[in-house]
Amino acid sequence: MSIPPIPKPAPDGELLDAALRPKNWSDYVGQEKIKENIKVILTAAKQRGHSPDHLLLYGNSGLGKTTLANLVALEMGKKIRITTGPAIERAGDLAAILTNLQEGDVLFLDEIHRIHKTVEEYIYPAMEEYKLNLILGKGPMARTMELKLPRFTLIGATTRPGLLSAPLRNRFGATFQLNFYKQEDIQKIVERSAKILNVQINPDAVAIIAKRSRFTPRVANRLLKRTRDFAQVQGLNVITKEITEHALDSLEVDQQGLEPGDIKILRALIEKFDGGPVGLQSLAAAAMEEEDTILDIYEPYLMQCGFLERTPKGRVASKLAYDHLGIKYNKQSNLI
Repeated sequence: MSIPPIPKPAPDGELLDAALRPKNWSDYVGQEKIKENIKVILTAAKQRGHSPDHLLLYGNSGLGKTTLANLVALEMGKKIRITTGPAIERAGDLAAILTNLQEGDVLFLDEIHRIHKTVEEYIYPAMEEYKLNLILGKGPMARTMELKLPRFTLIGATTRPGLLSAPLRNRFGATFQLNFYKQEDIQKIVERSAKILNVQINPDAVAIIAKRSRFTPRVANRLLKRTRDFAQVQGLNVITKEITEHALDSLEVDQQGLEPGDIKILRALIEKFDGGPVGLQSLAAAAMEEEDTILDIYEPYLMQCGFLERTPKGRVASKLAYDHLGIKYNKQSNLI
């Protein structure tokens, strides 16, 4: 008798990310004003028996835009379809997605600022009139076909709202900016995630992870999982302050949450440009990083910490950055 093969377990990361994502509003910590406003929009839509207005969410990655979109779908009792701007290359791709939606479904379009301009023109009537006008054929034989769409809610997410065209931005019924989290909110998130992961963690360890999490829930959960790995390898049943500090030091996450990429940018700014001011292109070349990577990943947190300042003449390293790196501060170097 043949023995059936042992099924392979699903990837650990995918299971954990899904498990840690809040499933209801009470589990979603932080962004209180945004939650309150979205709840009002959803409640009013349900009372009228209509789909909610299209929503635009913007802010740094990892702050909960995808989670909010999922909660909107759960609140309305509808399905959610998730895609990204770059994935929709042609009008046919958009038509395939929209025509497969059911009445009241939610379409979450991540990185909406990167959607192709030719496709963007087709989104306007889809958002306003719930129809698609497709052009079939070329030249004199071309004709227009109108496809009626079910009423749906488009939730767009972006880290670069300034790159959205005005016509697209103005078609959203509400726009919300997600901000960095407070440390006490991050601590609540870490405590909740630890319970889901079924690991014990001391309050001191929770505070350390929260402080080094860049005020971002996704980063906090990532650091918690890696710290759990270090504790498991060392045979510890509890994540202590000592193992947390050892794990984060090994991962090169310093006490302010700065990672090697952040340090590289600050050192390039201070050591190669005397603290600035310097343009983004020059700084990216000196730090050997892409300009978009600096803009989207590193710069927002460095500015939030007060290590980096934007001026009309370029980026400038603050005195806090010098002190953090242990470099003597020369006041004359930052005169603009």
